[in-house]
Formats: sequence, C-alpha cells, structure tokens
Amino acid sequence: MHGFGGRFQPEADQVTLAHLKSGQSGTVVDIQGGRRMTDRLNALGIFPGKKITKTSAMLMQGPVTIEVDRVEVAIGFGMASKVMVKPDRAP
Repeated sequence: MHGFGGRFQPEADQVTLAHLKSGQSGTVVDIQGGRRMTDRLNALGIFPGKKITKTSAMLMQGPVTIEVDRVEVAIGFGMASKVMVKPDRAP
C-alpha cells in the first residue's frame, strides 16, 4: 500500500538490505526513508537501480558493510533496514 499514512508493502521477491545474506548481490529498488537519509545514501552511491553486494554484517543489529562500485561502505542497521533490494538469482 502506497500513500500517506500507509506502509509500503514490498514485492515478494524483495528484501531489506539488512536481511540480504552476506556475500549476496542485488539491485536497489527503493529507499524507505526521508530526504536526509535518501541524500546520504545517494552520496554513498546507493540509489534505486544500483547493483550492490552485502559483504558483511555484525551481530545484534550492528553496521552492515556493502560494496558499491568496487568501494566498501558501512551503514547502520536501521538505515540498511530501509533499503529494499531485489536479490540476484543464484546461478
């Protein structure tokens, strides 16, 4: 459900970046955050249509490390939870 007051309902084949498996790649499809968070992620090269790879995550909702354009960046778990990703299919 889209729109004011509703919650975004992800497609069945989408997961949050926080829930993507380590080592798994995918394509960013949406960012569920405000303008400041979206601008911050865009500055890191994370935006809809961008291919990313989750390289690692800490236990207990710690930072999530991802690779974007051959550069590793770390973002907080809360921020990663708002980035919707369509995982690549396994070969």
